[in-house]
This record gives sequence, structure tokens and C-alpha cells, in this order.
Amino acid sequence: MKDVYMLDMLGVAEPILEAQLEARMVQKIKEVLLELGYGFAFIGNQYRIVANNKEYFIDLLFYNRRLHSLVAIELKAGRFKPEYAGKMNFYLNLLDDFVREGDENPSIGIILCSERDYYEVEYALRGIDKPVGISEYRLTKELPPEFKNKLPDAKQLEDEIRKEMNVFKKSDKTDPV
Repeated sequence: MKDVYMLDMLGVAEPILEAQLEARMVQKIKEVLLELGYGFAFIGNQYRIVANNKEYFIDLLFYNRRLHSLVAIELKAGRFKPEYAGKMNFYLNLLDDFVREGDENPSIGIILCSERDYYEVEYALRGIDKPVGISEYRLTKELPPEFKNKLPDAKQLEDEIRKEMNVFKKSDKTDPV
């Protein structure tokens, strides 16, 4: 599992609703599979499980061929909240009891959110015996903080190019000897 998933291929620059994020991921499933890594196969979105006459829906469901496990992904448009871990644990129990085949390993859960606090993640997952990971996603490629505000903006670059072009044009004129 990655620490941060780059979802810039979705063509979204601003935060969007979870349903919109899910729809874009399904539209760009090939690129999403490449970002997830080797061995993932897409099973479906809003994957329906019926248990005790109630319906439950998992945002995205994958199968990992290497791990021989179902992988449930829950999308959260905002910051991680500890209650998300309990919901994922619930979904993994449902998958293991109602969907998983006998020869498959226990299901794995990934909660993708725009931000997380490692302290909250650690305490939310403590005591949960299911394999659950919390990762962040990025909708656009961002510069590392140490480079922000240190690079020129587009206007500054244009001005610099114009200056260079003027110098080049002036030096191109040669006097005949």
C-alpha cells in the first residue's frame, strides 16, 4: 500500500464529492489500476452486499492476484475520522463472510482520504485485527513545501523569455565587415 496515491489522472484540481471522485475513478479505471500497482483487478463500484435483509455498499472493490485477497476501497473527500476505521472493519467482516471464496486470504481495506493525522490513524486502527490501511490521495501533483513560493510564476517566466528573445534578436544583427 502506498502512503499517497496520485489521482491527478482524474483531471480534477479542486476537492470534489466522494460520489464524483468514485465516478471519475471508474471512468479512468485503467490509470487507477496502474496507480494501485501490479496485480489489481477491478470487480466493481458500489459493490452490494446483502446481509440480515440489509444492503451495504462498498465504494470500490478490487481483487489482488498476488495477495489472493479482495481489496475494499472507501473514498473520503475530507480529512480522516476515526469512525471510518470501524466502518471499514465492518465491511471487511461482511466481505469475508459473504463474498470471499474458501481459498482466498482475508480481505484488505484501504481508506483513501484527502488528509490524515498519523496519531488518529494509529489509535483508530489499534485493536482492529483486519488488515486496514489509511492512505492519502492527491488530485494534482504538488510541489514539496520547501519549493513552494521559490519558483517563478508564469508571468515571471514569460517576462524572462521575452528579455532573452530581445537579447537574442539584438545579438543576431551583425555588422558587415
